[in-house]
Amino acid sequence: GDARVRGQTGVLSERRGSYPFIDFRLLNNTTLSGEIGTKKKVKRLLSFQRYFHASRLLRGIVPQASLYLLDEDYLGQARHMLSKVGMWDFDIFLFDRLTNGNSLVTLLCHLFNVHGLIHHFQLDMVTLHRFLVMVQEDYHSQNPYHNAVHAADVTQAMHCYLREPKLANFLTPSDIMLGLLAAAAHDVDHPGVNQPFLIKTKHHLASLYQNVSVLENHHWRSTIGMLRESRLLAHLPKEVTQDIEQQLGSLILATDINRQNEFLIRLKSHLDNQDLRLEDAQDRHFMLQIALKCADICNPCRLWDLSKQWSERVCEEFYRQGDLEQKFELEISPLCNQQKDTIPSIQIGFMTYIVEPLFERWAQFTGDTPLSENMLKHLRRNKAKWRSLLHKQHSSSRSNDHSGQVTGSQEQTLNEEETP
Repeated sequence: GDARVRGQTGVLSERRGSYPFIDFRLLNNTTLSGEIGTKKKVKRLLSFQRYFHASRLLRGIVPQASLYLLDEDYLGQARHMLSKVGMWDFDIFLFDRLTNGNSLVTLLCHLFNVHGLIHHFQLDMVTLHRFLVMVQEDYHSQNPYHNAVHAADVTQAMHCYLREPKLANFLTPSDIMLGLLAAAAHDVDHPGVNQPFLIKTKHHLASLYQNVSVLENHHWRSTIGMLRESRLLAHLPKEVTQDIEQQLGSLILATDINRQNEFLIRLKSHLDNQDLRLEDAQDRHFMLQIALKCADICNPCRLWDLSKQWSERVCEEFYRQGDLEQKFELEISPLCNQQKDTIPSIQIGFMTYIVEPLFERWAQFTGDTPLSENMLKHLRRNKAKWRSLLHKQHSSSRSNDHSGQVTGSQEQTLNEEETP
């Protein structure tokens, strides 16, 4: 059934517990009987999930942040890292270890304070913390890539972009809060599989959103649900909260990779015509969409050690999906076949067709700032390293093939010599 709830503002939100949990037993039934399983099984599954979330979070019980159980040395290192949160070489993996897995909550609390959002919007710190814990908890830690650490990484990148002079000079507190919230929640509750997988397995969310921006719509609606449940913005006028919910949706939906060309064409047109007016709220919102899109796929623009980790993680997630599709006799999705799709080839294609066009336009917008030049420099170096690794793989493959051919030729020679 429809798992959404309509609030006073008229925006539909996901009920917590309706997230796209993939029950592989039900999926297995699909291959045997052609059905997704009985309504009773699905209802029981969702009921358990609702109970699980309600018992932990919806009764006002905020889990004790394990950050405060850490050794003082770790706390000191985490605080030191936060003092450099605007640096592009920020190591989110190290920060997550130092905060004992609470990187998203810790980072957002700090950034809300740094940008003066707590004071400006008169936010209650306990309520803010409760909301951020809900968001962090709703990311699936078993996902190699789409997890809370990715969300924290995107949020840190968004913070860097919000400080770019071309944009920062025009941003309002509402713009900044929207940018940070959208970055933190843009992939919340991601199941670790892509939209085509949900569609071909007839997942209920695919039907709910009619196969259009399925995951992005779910991320947005889930975020709205958590905002309302936490009552973080309940003290603000109704028209303000309604506007925030709508703009959050517009930002999160912009991260749909299927809409990449749509945004690139529009950005190119604005830049070529020089008609961006950042005094205009509509143009500012568009550039926030572009900034979030950049933050979401900025991994190839990071230092090699960080970029390589993200590349390996996202490919591991692809391969897991491919293994599932093979196991349940489904067609293996593009980039998900570990035997054919290597990490270097995937990354080179991703950088060439998705990342480079977007970041070159972003650099054109910012005016070749040190950050933009640094990102493009890392992007080119990382692409060259992947090309080198791909060349080595091909050389190794050709060497093995050649070795096999020589052996076959030798066998043929011996056979010919034995023939009278």
